[in-house]
Formats: sequence, C-alpha cells, structure tokens
Amino acid sequence: MTRIAAVHTAAVDLAPDPDLVVRGARGAHDRSHFLLVRVVTTCGAEGYGEVSATPFWSGEDAASAAHFIRHVLTPALLGKELAPIGGLESLMDRALAGNPFTKAGLSTALWDVYARTLNLPLAEVLGGPYRTEVPIKLSLSGDGETLERTYAAAVAAGFRAFKVRVGLGVRGDIARVARARELAGAQAFLGLDANGGWTRSQAAAALRELDVSRPAFVEQPVVPGDLEGMAAMREFGLPVVADESVFGTGDLVRVIQAAAADMVSLYVGKAGGPGRAVAMGALAAAFGLDTVVGSNGELGLGAAAQAHVACALPELSAEVPSDIIGAHYYTEDILEKPLDSNGVRVRLPDGPGLGVRPREDLVRRMR
Repeated sequence: MTRIAAVHTAAVDLAPDPDLVVRGARGAHDRSHFLLVRVVTTCGAEGYGEVSATPFWSGEDAASAAHFIRHVLTPALLGKELAPIGGLESLMDRALAGNPFTKAGLSTALWDVYARTLNLPLAEVLGGPYRTEVPIKLSLSGDGETLERTYAAAVAAGFRAFKVRVGLGVRGDIARVARARELAGAQAFLGLDANGGWTRSQAAAALRELDVSRPAFVEQPVVPGDLEGMAAMREFGLPVVADESVFGTGDLVRVIQAAAADMVSLYVGKAGGPGRAVAMGALAAAFGLDTVVGSNGELGLGAAAQAHVACALPELSAEVPSDIIGAHYYTEDILEKPLDSNGVRVRLPDGPGLGVRPREDLVRRMR
C-alpha cells in the first residue's frame, strides 16, 4: 500500500528573456517567484510539481504557497494512500479555501508520482493521449522598438503564431495591433488578449477598428465578472476566449449558461491541478465550447504539465494554438532535459509521469 511519506518545496526565482517580457493590462510578468514541489511516497517514488503564481494575477506567490503547503496541506496529506488523487484533492479543499495555484502545484506532484508508480505517462493516466504534439503561440507586447524586439526574439525562437496584448488604451491598442500585423505579415496567425482591460464600450470600439488587422480571436475582452458583456462581444463575429472568467468548474458552468464565450482557456493552475483541468475541458466540449491551454508563465515542470493536459483533452482547438511557452520564456531552464519545443509546437515528453525531472541542484534543495 503506497502512502505519502513527505512533501518538500524549494523557491525558485527566474527572470524571463528581457525581449519576451509580457506586458498586459494586469501588469508586466518580468520576474517569476515560483515554488517547486516534491512528493515522496513510502515506496520511495518521487513526483514533482510547480506553483506558478503571480500576486497581481492570482493573489498567490511562492511565499504564500510555501506556508500553506508546509503548515496546512502537508499535515492533511501525510500518511494518506496515494490513490485516488481526487480524494487527496478533496482533502486539500477541506483544509484550505481557494489558492488553486498552490493546490495545483501539489496536485501535479501527486499525479506525477502516481503515474510513475504505474509506469505510465501522465497524459495516459488522465485519459489520453489524444495527440502527442500541441501547436503553440507567443504573446507580443510593448510599443515601438520594444514590440519590434519582442517580435524579432519570438521569430528567432521559432514562433510563427502570436497574440497581441491589448486592453491598455484603445488608441494605443489599435496602433500596436496594426504594427504587429505589419511585422508578422498578412497570413500570420494573430490574436488579441485584453486581460479584461477594456470596458464594454472600449471593447466594442476597439473590435470595430481592429477588424482591419484581421485578428483570429479576442481573449477576455472585458472584466471577468461581466459575462453579459462577454456575450455581447460575440456579436462582432470574432471568437471570444474566456480566460480570467474561468478558474474552477463553477466559473465554467456560469460561462456556459451565459453563452459568454466560444472558447475556454484552461490552466493547470486555475483549475487546481491536471485532473481537474482535463475534467473541465470535457465539460466545455460537452456544451460545444472549444478549449486551449493558457499560460501563467510556467517554468519547465508547469510547461510539462500543460503539455500532458493538452494531450489528454478530448477536444483541443485546431484553430487557436495553446500557450505552452516555458521552454522559451526564461533565460535558464529548471529541467534536467528541456522540453522538445521548437516554437511552432511542443511535443509530449517521453517516459512515465510528467516525463521530466528538475535539475539535480534543484532536487537537492527539495530534500
């Protein structure tokens, strides 16, 4: 009988490539203060996860995650049987309200070690894989020379599909998207991500004028709670993606009931773990909503979890690439062996569990 014997963590602080820093309506993601998680079982198996949390976006960070994992979640889990993972996630919910990104980091480590004990890839344990490669895109932000440097760095990394950060003021948004279209070319895939930065009237004005730049979609055009406003934006004929409006299953149900979106951006972190993200994707698909896998600037472990979730989803958008960018966004990699990602697609890692492992120096810090 396999039980949870120990949970360890280590904070990691990484800077992104300065030319790829995302600057959106909620702020600039110019530093990642994340937390790595290691779960050890009584049979000696190990699993890894990552708390990818930024305070201005999720209200969580490495400090809060370390506190809650050490003092609240670990005491609830120690000595418990490893399976079913869903039962352990329910224990975490009873011990700690909210904090989905913190729970997702620990949940990912639990799923990873469980899949390793079965000698199966995580995507298979989650019900897939339905695919072994996932198309990806990268955010373009900034203005003038900053935007041009970002685009050049993105292309140098292999990216050919993009979304432009808007929601920063309609006139500036229009100019930024026009310049991005000019740089990328008429045939390039180009979407919009407002991060909830527009009011309804701003969104309507912007979408009318941005039609000339032929965007492929608009993500979170208005504030997360304004589902009526989201639904109204669908009238412009551009696919609307719900991101900040959908954290857990309850949010997804409300978006479905309001007919507020054409597509849902699923995160391992927002959902509270890989299994819950896949379950939400299945629910979205049952009601005709497409899905993509979104990003909170995950490091290597988080990006690997994204890849497994994307490959385990029964339905994943064939039109809009996902945001699995961890192999490219940072100046260093936390993984022993990098993910197979060329900027156009990321390939599902081989091997059991996540199929990746942190660098040995980071593993030593988690003992």
